[in-house]
Amino acid sequence: MNKILLFGGTGEGRALAEWLLAEGIPHTVCVATEYGGTLLPPGTEAHVGRMEQAEMEELMRAGGYALAVDATHPYAVAVTKNIRSAAEAACLPYLRLVRQAAGEEGCLRAADMAAAAQRLKELPGNVLLTTGSKELDCFAVPGLAERCFPRVLPMVDSLERCLALGFPPRNILCMQGPFSKELNAALIRQYDIRTLVTKDTGGAGGFAEKAQAAAETGCALLVVDRPRQEAGASLEDVKAEIRRRLEA
Repeated sequence: MNKILLFGGTGEGRALAEWLLAEGIPHTVCVATEYGGTLLPPGTEAHVGRMEQAEMEELMRAGGYALAVDATHPYAVAVTKNIRSAAEAACLPYLRLVRQAAGEEGCLRAADMAAAAQRLKELPGNVLLTTGSKELDCFAVPGLAERCFPRVLPMVDSLERCLALGFPPRNILCMQGPFSKELNAALIRQYDIRTLVTKDTGGAGGFAEKAQAAAETGCALLVVDRPRQEAGASLEDVKAEIRRRLEA
C-alpha cells in the first residue's frame, strides 16, 4: 500500500495523523521541530526538521508516497509554497488541508503584525500577545514592549527570543496549550490585559476560547488577518480523498 506524506503543524494535522494510525494507513508526518514531534501520537513515523524545497522533493521521490497532504499553519505561506512546488516537481498529487477562518464579529482587525503593533500604540493598557514567538519583532519597541505580555511555548529558544527582544522577564508567559476560555480569562484578569492579540487561527487553533474570554472580561480582541485567502479541503474531505486514492 502506498504511503501518505503529511506535513503537520496544526491541530487538524495531528488529528489526521491519529486517524491514519488508527486506520493502519502507512504514512510519514513531517514536522519542523522536536517539540512538534512530541505532539504526534505514539507510533507515528516522523521526519523532524525544517526542509527546503529541494529536500522536500527528494523525500517525495524516495518514499513511495501516493499523496502529499499539506496541513501546515495558514500563516506559513512560504512553507506551503515550497510543499506545493516540490509536489509538482516530484509529480506527487497534492492536497491542501485548510482550517476555516473564524470570521468573528465585533473585533478589531489588522492586516499584518506591523499594522497590529501600530494599532496597539493607539490603544491603552496591557496587551496579551498570543501570536507565537516568531513574530514578536514589531511589538518589541520602546513604549509598547513594556506593556506586552507574550504567551509563548515553554521552550528555551522561545524564552531567549523574548528576552533578546527586550520584553520584561516578568511579562513573559511560557505555557503550552490548549487554553480554555476560563484560563484565557484568568490570564486577562491576572495581568490586567486590555487588548488580546491573536491570529485568525480558526476553531481548532483556540480562536473561539480567546474570543469568548475577551468578551467575558471586556477585553478588546485584535485579530491579525491571514496573509492570503486560499482554497482547500476540510479534515473530513481529506480523509475521504485518502480513502478514495488508496482504494482505487
